Amino acid sequence: MVSRVRELGPGLITGAADDDPSGIATYSQAGAAFGYGLLWTALVSLPLMSAIQLMCARIGIVARSGLAAVLREHYPRWMLWLACSLLIVGNTINIAADLAGMAAAAKLLTGIPAGWFLPAFTALILALLVFASYERMTRVLKWLTLALFSYVLAAMLSGADWHGVLRGTLLPRITLSREYLLMFVAIMGTTIRRISFSGKRRRTRSRTH
Repeated sequence: MVSRVRELGPGLITGAADDDPSGIATYSQAGAAFGYGLLWTALVSLPLMSAIQLMCARIGIVARSGLAAVLREHYPRWMLWLACSLLIVGNTINIAADLAGMAAAAKLLTGIPAGWFLPAFTALILALLVFASYERMTRVLKWLTLALFSYVLAAMLSGADWHGVLRGTLLPRITLSREYLLMFVAIMGTTIRRISFSGKRRRTRSRTH
């Protein structure tokens, strides 16, 4: 039982990391602009996320390597370079958005301009990546995943209109406006894209560990 709990570390952390600052910012903007009107996207994205997670897990189980190694072994080299290039671009943009979201949140808490927090957070993360051991970071981050329970607590204390929540989730009201479609693309992108990338990281990391 103890060994199984320890094995949850990398996967649990990767799953929790999908709720990153850029995703939270996207969902907050969707709620501010359309209320509960886009909650139905959760029902659409859930099977897509499950399919991608299952695909990545099966590839890792069968090939015993990450997606990059599978592409290198079974497909032309240009496809590997294309996939890795897209990964670099997507991760770079995602990291920038995450740092901006963290700085904005810190500004709300302290009143200090967000520009001061960007280099501080960047230096802190780089220092942890370089000097902290993988085992120590895993132990710390595993306990930090408990912060996800704050989502449930926040939902209970927010005074939400639960009838409106059910209507927005089960009865989609699609508006063919530019703003609505852009927000839909942002929600699907920040959800599905993070899951697919996290699947790559999880398979590779579990192999090296």
